[in-house]
Amino acid sequence: MLIRKAKVADVPGICKLIEQYAKTGELLIRTQASICEDLLSFYVAVEDNEVIGVGSLYIYDESLSEIRSLAVSEGHMGKGVGKKISQKIVEDAEQLGIGRMISLTYQIEFFSKLGFQIIEKETIPQKVRKDCLGCPKFFACDETAMVINLN
Repeated sequence: MLIRKAKVADVPGICKLIEQYAKTGELLIRTQASICEDLLSFYVAVEDNEVIGVGSLYIYDESLSEIRSLAVSEGHMGKGVGKKISQKIVEDAEQLGIGRMISLTYQIEFFSKLGFQIIEKETIPQKVRKDCLGCPKFFACDETAMVINLN
């Protein structure tokens, strides 16, 4: 398994993984066009030329970033794929000098093991302004906000 920056050829595989989780409401849907626009922020796990995991780094400002669109194919869950992608994203955010990283997630135990701690959504207004206001779940959000301090 190789963890690397995404390439244009990975876009269909990225879409397929994200769509799988978007159907269950665990991730927000991303179009191929939006993935292409943000391709430089995506990381993939590849095995036998197949995208088996994906995640992206979104930067709000010098003090806050987010791990987004983290997904692993069902056949590769429990093998450390999500952990390795997450660690790469955290490492890159640290190298950029960003102070904190957040995640809005249903996977509390997973992110806790990576060092993230639960916070109130009100403490991350950058996220609320960027994504939450337009989200269909805004008034009934059931995701947990988590943060890890970097550097």
